[in-house]
Amino acid sequence: MTPLSVVLKRIADKGYDRELKISEDGARLEENGNVYSADQLTIIKVYRFEGESDPGDMSVVYLVHTDDEEKGFLMNAYGPYSDQDNPYYDDFIKEVPIDELEDEI
Repeated sequence: MTPLSVVLKRIADKGYDRELKISEDGARLEENGNVYSADQLTIIKVYRFEGESDPGDMSVVYLVHTDDEEKGFLMNAYGPYSDQDNPYYDDFIKEVPIDELEDEI
């Protein structure tokens, strides 16, 4: 399995170098200032990492396109280390449409 750090480098090289942060208002793309609702985003690829020896390594990375042609990513731990401190994350991510592009990365 390819390590998370390698995937983050590869996606950054393809323009997915800004993280989306989810709040009560929606998702904000770093350094952009725009706030996006779930229907203004599309998940185009999902990477899941499983920590066989360390549950702290369990995470998921979503590559995202915005409706104004920006690129970014959402990252979250799952299992015991999930983003439980963000009460908006689960409901928001469930509403983002998925249209996976196999050849993007």
